[in-house]
Amino acid sequence: MKTTLDINDGLLARAKAQAARERSSLTRLIEDGLRLRLRNRRASAKNVPALAIFEGKGGLRSGLDATTNRALIDAADDDA
Repeated sequence: MKTTLDINDGLLARAKAQAARERSSLTRLIEDGLRLRLRNRRASAKNVPALAIFEGKGGLRSGLDATTNRALIDAADDDA
């Protein structure tokens, strides 16, 4: 399939030079790059650990203002 892409001039020049060094075509280089990128996305998505969920009771300490980062940081420092 033919398509048109807007590629940064410097990146295109580097890609053409790389294809020439490999005695390959620019099309082949771009296809290989896309395959690698798409394969890595699928592999990394499978390796995502499950999100830990706290199912305990309680909640925030009484009087703690959870609407500001400063209040949360100060409260964390109090426990140290």
